[in-house]
Amino acid sequence: MNSYDLKIIECLMANSRIKWADLAKEVGLSAPATAERVNRLIQQGVIKNFSVLLDSEKVGSELTAFVAVSLEHPKNRGPFLELVNKLEEVQECHHIAGEDDYLLKIRSRNTKDLDRVISHEIKGLKGIIRTKTTIVMDTTKETFRMPLQKHKFLIEEGE
Repeated sequence: MNSYDLKIIECLMANSRIKWADLAKEVGLSAPATAERVNRLIQQGVIKNFSVLLDSEKVGSELTAFVAVSLEHPKNRGPFLELVNKLEEVQECHHIAGEDDYLLKIRSRNTKDLDRVISHEIKGLKGIIRTKTTIVMDTTKETFRMPLQKHKFLIEEGE
């Protein structure tokens, strides 16, 4: 990646619906060259997806919770991860260090729906030792933006 790629990524993080011509103007390349770079970033797996950040309350997912999950044994990991990937309510799954094994971000309609996901879906699996739930009261910041380690790429580029 070079400085053009970084500019493209920054622009797409700010507005993934930007038109090729406008993106090209921001970056300082032609529209075809910009499109080619974006496609290459997609093929390389740098850009995984173009998504929409929704207002969760307006689409009926009013409750956000973080749930720490502890597994009995590593052999229980496969079925757990399979379930997590199937559950639409689980937005994020992180393998973590410390007392617990995984941290999940779950969106649900309400506490009753959250109880269904945790008590019936997750705890219904063999090998789940415990869960610890933290309910979010209010969210101040939520973003798809990611800090880019620009210095790494610019040093490689020789700038």
